[in-house]
Amino acid sequence: MNENVDTLNTCAIELASKGDYSEAIACFKRAITIERYNYLLWFNLAITYRDSGDMEEALASLKKAYAINPTDEEVIDMLAITSLNMGSYDSALSYCAEGLDLNPYNPHLWNTLGVVQFNKKEYEDASESFEHAVTIDPYYYDALFNLRDTYDELGNKTGVDFCQKQMDSIMPKGKPRV
Repeated sequence: MNENVDTLNTCAIELASKGDYSEAIACFKRAITIERYNYLLWFNLAITYRDSGDMEEALASLKKAYAINPTDEEVIDMLAITSLNMGSYDSALSYCAEGLDLNPYNPHLWNTLGVVQFNKKEYEDASESFEHAVTIDPYYYDALFNLRDTYDELGNKTGVDFCQKQMDSIMPKGKPRV
């Protein structure tokens, strides 16, 4: 078989989508031996580790992707999310700040920042972050959902109702989210 990075990457993604994480990881590692400085391979490996439940390896692979390309906003956002999931709020906040310095118009990073703040019970700050995300992308369902819950924590009934109406206009009740 003529191995190349694209074939190995595609194969690994297909294996991971079927839940065969160990084989997918092996394919990514093989591809990385061919192109060690391909940050997307490291990123995909990190996602596979995450999906397999190995957060330590996911974080290590993300850090390698980040070292190769420290300006990729998706890598930075995933670093923040992974840090949050591992309980490292300070790291998550730091990655969010770094990503927002690169692009203050990234609604995903604003949403992630809000999630970190919400988890720290900093509801006022979280509401501001979610509001930024929704201002940038008024149809960003996850940010609206998070903003609604934050408004609920703050006792802002008007805000809760507004967010719910906006969410219902995006995803009518009874229709499953895909």
